[in-house]
Amino acid sequence: MSFLSSMRIGELRLAAMAICLLFLDATGTFIKAAEDELSGPLILKGRTRVKDSEGVYRVQFTKLRWAPSKTAIVVCDMWDRHWCAAATARVAEMAPVVDGLVSRLRADGVLIVHAPSDTLDSYRGHPARERALAAPAGGREGLVAWIHHDPAREAVLPIDDTDGGCPCSPACREEKAWTRQIDAIRIDEADVIGDGVELYDVFDARGIENVLIMGVHANMCVLGRPFGIRQSVRQGLATFLVRDLTDTMYNPRRRPWVDHFTGTDLIVRHVETYWCATVTSDQILGGSPFRFAADTRPTAYAAG
Repeated sequence: MSFLSSMRIGELRLAAMAICLLFLDATGTFIKAAEDELSGPLILKGRTRVKDSEGVYRVQFTKLRWAPSKTAIVVCDMWDRHWCAAATARVAEMAPVVDGLVSRLRADGVLIVHAPSDTLDSYRGHPARERALAAPAGGREGLVAWIHHDPAREAVLPIDDTDGGCPCSPACREEKAWTRQIDAIRIDEADVIGDGVELYDVFDARGIENVLIMGVHANMCVLGRPFGIRQSVRQGLATFLVRDLTDTMYNPRRRPWVDHFTGTDLIVRHVETYWCATVTSDQILGGSPFRFAADTRPTAYAAG
């Protein structure tokens, strides 16, 4: 199959997904039809990109009205320490805002899922970990441990991360440095801890239909993990990336030779174009979207 054919298939799938999820009311406002009758307090505005008749991808906004009891938020790989020093620092900077969002959503009745991959031995016996293990098997098919780049659905990633994405000089050594989730993000006994396909058993047992994903890194684990965007979309869940509470592993000395934060924006745009819509934390917490202190750009590249 040629690259152009693969791109066309991806576009058709994205269009089909949009038709299934959305309808246009008389005022021109997009509303998620399946949730229209719900009166739950979780109301968000999703952003995606759809190809128009001129072949240009345009920003499109979707009004979401969700029942908190049918919604989960996944905290992806917010470890205590990353192998890259720069990545570790950015996680520490973002973590207090992640904790604030988690606390607010927990109070609203949303299921909180902590997914610090490869650290589950640290949570042996924790009620939140036992809750994941106790979920009855849901019988889902097609679940895999990792979903790599899918050329039938998406273009190549817009950034070159083949060097691991560490911007430090000299580059940090790639080796496991994490032992648990960063302590700045509190884990409540009512939450769930897991990093594998068993999380879909939890979702099935709880009647979860909507999944928000935040954490690191958008070009790697957030997309590819067993609980990540690619698999959640394939499993038919209404999946959304919290775009201001994510990051990338990207070295600006690599293609396309832009600053780190523009590299992250490019990945967000990729997600919105080929996989799912995105939201921002301020829609729940108020104020402004999170922004790293080192991001001094006058405007964000991927801003709608």
